[in-house]
Amino acid sequence: MKNKVLVVDDEKNIRLTLKKALSNADYEVETAVNGEDGLAKLKEEEIPVVLLDMKMPGMDGIQFLKEVTNKEIDTKVIMITGYGSVETAVETLKLGAVDYLRKPFKPEEIINIVQDVFERYKVENSEKEVESFEEYIMLAKNAINKRDFSKAKEMLQQATSLDSEKPEPFNLLGIIYEMQHKQGEAMKMYRAALALEPGYKPANENIERAGESMGSIDLDDVNFGDDEEEE
Repeated sequence: MKNKVLVVDDEKNIRLTLKKALSNADYEVETAVNGEDGLAKLKEEEIPVVLLDMKMPGMDGIQFLKEVTNKEIDTKVIMITGYGSVETAVETLKLGAVDYLRKPFKPEEIINIVQDVFERYKVENSEKEVESFEEYIMLAKNAINKRDFSKAKEMLQQATSLDSEKPEPFNLLGIIYEMQHKQGEAMKMYRAALALEPGYKPANENIERAGESMGSIDLDDVNFGDDEEEE
């Protein structure tokens, strides 16, 4: 797997910042000024990971994700969203994003999330037995992205059995429940994560985002891709 990343963003300063940070972390970086340019580069060569801005003129991030999915392009998309964006992180996961990051962000946050996606790919395709908490979390994220909620819950249960004091499994369970239209259960899981670690940023952001979406989007009208709930 090539250690290569494509940055798709219409803002020049963002592209330069991301390219510099990732290049310093030994990643090979390509950039694209919009969605159309990004898709053209993905058709020319295989690029394992894409950092994609949600809000762009012309083809936005949501349209880009749909094109990647429809054309079965083999790449992992990390969505970059603006603070208070109407579109939810759950919707981007539903459309095929493997993770998301909200602006403003620090360069080290981008490096960490890109490293995490590459590690998840390695763990998913490794034949060795899963042993660590981190590996179970990575496999759970991959299963969520594939809408295999049963496997994701199994992986999260295994992770919790290894360390019941970490918030990550509960936050991911919250995302699963949101994707299954179980808003109340999702909020319980996010709060459970915060009970373990009050400053845990992903759960705080998910509670804030879920509260905003309840005021602006009727979740019953959103197709999360799961007509039948999985246990």
